Amino acid sequence: MIVPPLFSPIPPAIHPRHADVEVRTTAWAEAHRIGSDELRRRLVRHAIGSFAARVMPAGREEVVQLMADFVLWLFGVDDGCCEEGDLGRRPGELAQTLHRLLRVAQNPEVPLMLDDPLAEGLRDLRARVDGYGTAGQAARWVSHLREYFFSVVWEASHRGAGTVPGLSDYTLMRLYDGATTVVFPLLEMAHGYELQPYERDHRAVRAAEEMASFVITWDNDILSDHKERAAGGYFLNVLRVLEEGGLTEREAMSTAIAQRDRVLTAFVRLSDHLSAAGSPQMRQYMAGLRSFVRGSQDWGIGSIRYTTPDDPAGLPVAFTDTPTDDSREPLPIDAVSWWWDVVPPGPSPVEHLVAARPGRARLVGTA
Repeated sequence: MIVPPLFSPIPPAIHPRHADVEVRTTAWAEAHRIGSDELRRRLVRHAIGSFAARVMPAGREEVVQLMADFVLWLFGVDDGCCEEGDLGRRPGELAQTLHRLLRVAQNPEVPLMLDDPLAEGLRDLRARVDGYGTAGQAARWVSHLREYFFSVVWEASHRGAGTVPGLSDYTLMRLYDGATTVVFPLLEMAHGYELQPYERDHRAVRAAEEMASFVITWDNDILSDHKERAAGGYFLNVLRVLEEGGLTEREAMSTAIAQRDRVLTAFVRLSDHLSAAGSPQMRQYMAGLRSFVRGSQDWGIGSIRYTTPDDPAGLPVAFTDTPTDDSREPLPIDAVSWWWDVVPPGPSPVEHLVAARPGRARLVGTA
């Protein structure tokens, strides 16, 4: 099916050293033997370095490199262990493997999985996270990795049973199994700052993060649909979820695009307000979330991972500045409808953040 141009109000950008990042990521994958030889040959052709360079167009080059290597590692886990490997249909065994990897991320010195390439690569990544970030950022990176691991086990339970979750459950799972949250601490590291807890933990900031994750993962589902259907076997994305709910393939595409358009317009309004109300670090963080959204879009329509030149997917080559749905009503999805509680013109997150600054008596509206 042809994917129409997607709405994107965020301007594109790319780090000037993106070509160097790409070369080093290929070398890193080979040095650490990430995935099988066949999988690794595929991954290094997917322009993952340019993806990181689009997400962090003005970031510290060493952190852009860290992100590129980390994303390739994540694909090694997701493609190698979950989607293409036998573990992807055996959630109990997958959980055991991922739990060991989590221990390596928490404590790289533990003598676990010493001959495992994914564990070796993870030890290197953790050392660099420690070198470029704070202790708090490293702890959040590990915590978000746990969220990702937990969600892909959930997905494996459906893959093993051949079942498709409902839309609300799928949305909740997709906020984490897309591994978007694991990138959030890197956005701070890339510019050498750390959000203060009164901002980072604010309900409106969490809504903005989840909205960004929603748009990124819905875009990924839309752009990868052709590749996944062509591969045969079990696949799971929002289009299939909507089709299982009774929509035709064309209706599912239109509905998914409308959903991401409504969330993206709400995200822009909310991030504008948070940028106006917050600290300089908050303004940088909102800019980072926006770059993450747009960088994922530009990479998605250009990477051979999704364009599949041997069997061309009907992907757009440009974006539109007109959403198909800009309603200010919440999406009728239970897991995320609360986002609109903090999006203007509801209770203003500007007032809440001002009230939350140090020296104020109380924090309004947190969760």
